[in-house]
Amino acid sequence: MIVGVPKEIKAQENRVAMVPSGVGQLVKRGIEVVVESNAGAGADYSDAEYQAKGARIVAKHTDVFDQANLIVKVKEPQPSEIELLTRDHTLFTYLHLAADKILTQTLVESGATAIAYETVGLGNRLPLLEPMSEVAGRMSALVGAYFLAKHEGGRGTLLGGVPGVLPGRVVVIGGGTCGVNAAKVARGIGAETIILEIDHERMRFLDDTLDCQTMYSSEAALMELLPRTDLLIGAVLVPGAKAPKLVTREMLREMKAGTVVVDIAVDQGGCVETTRPTTHENPVFVEEGVIHYCVANMPGAYARTSTQALANVTLPYVQLLALEDVGGACAIRPELIGGINCQKGKLTCREVAGAHDMEYHGPEL
Repeated sequence: MIVGVPKEIKAQENRVAMVPSGVGQLVKRGIEVVVESNAGAGADYSDAEYQAKGARIVAKHTDVFDQANLIVKVKEPQPSEIELLTRDHTLFTYLHLAADKILTQTLVESGATAIAYETVGLGNRLPLLEPMSEVAGRMSALVGAYFLAKHEGGRGTLLGGVPGVLPGRVVVIGGGTCGVNAAKVARGIGAETIILEIDHERMRFLDDTLDCQTMYSSEAALMELLPRTDLLIGAVLVPGAKAPKLVTREMLREMKAGTVVVDIAVDQGGCVETTRPTTHENPVFVEEGVIHYCVANMPGAYARTSTQALANVTLPYVQLLALEDVGGACAIRPELIGGINCQKGKLTCREVAGAHDMEYHGPEL
């Protein structure tokens, strides 16, 4: 199987699916790798670096899809890319289909086998989502702190405070990978930090390991906290499914004007009712007096770090899929089965089917 690495064409997406060293490992195993020219430029990787590791550089985006069977990407395929996919392709990337019915329908209709990074589950972990959750979580506290500045329309609160002045308050909804990393950075810059969680064992773990407060997540808890919250971070994840709307517009009105919401769950539809996707070019909007940061590809802002972190965890799976067919790869790494979202014109992810009221079929291995 030939592995193809196209340049990402989503707006302001600078990550690339593979780094040159990873390409070199595949080539040593006898796997041919095709890389689109300038695919790695946004992450500061040159064509010459890929060529030095044995990649074949092609000039056009369409050439990658024409010549490769296994397409390895970062973000979901854009409409022009779905037109290039056939039943002979296996697509390996982030998909987040539960938030987009049109994308789901057109991807199913392409007949391609589409494996989503975010639904590959290993026990209670999502190993291919974790690195980007770590980046987005850490970013959320930083961008939230920035947009609290008065010149950016914020309330003018310095999260860390100063001697004699109380620090700002950060409330994180969700104590998973995103939430933990958001809390680490928020606490590291001196903010009062509270994590809302529903799993009691998880709360005990967070209480023991992080210098922050925990609180059982409920509407009543949010209503109590929101009037005195400077930065609200939505870090809720239901694997493969749409994020639950935990913060309504009415609840948002409890926050003071100039405070900030960062909804990391925007890829899955967002956990705040007023969320809508934004871009790095225009990252914020204001609803009910509250600044919303809802960039759908947050880690793309730190493209080189994010590319390296993603490539570290995806490479073993890429190699396996290139050496075996999908069924063979799933026999060796069963966690890949949960990653199969579409196959041979059928929707094979139960959570996505439920989100869009579409027919579900079990994957064929």
